[in-house]
Amino acid sequence: MTDPDPIDNTTDDHNRFEAELVAQDRDAARIQTDDVDEATARRLVADCIDNGVVIPVAEERVLVHTPSGAAFDSIRQLAVFHRGWTAARDAGEETA
Repeated sequence: MTDPDPIDNTTDDHNRFEAELVAQDRDAARIQTDDVDEATARRLVADCIDNGVVIPVAEERVLVHTPSGAAFDSIRQLAVFHRGWTAARDAGEETA
């Protein structure tokens, strides 16, 4: 019986790939709002309301991000979402 060819051995590659996928899943499951404090979030959302980007729906106690249609019950989550949405939109304009 011959020894396996080390060039064809992909076990380490598979293990690294699997570990990376687990890390990505873990990161995607977490909601990180550490970079936006409450005061910053309130200012950003107030600006968005003033500009018509966010509409408060008092009856449902939610804030609707009008360009995306997403609804939020947390000011911080909305602020983080809007930052990401704006960054993605701006990146799309640069590549267009």
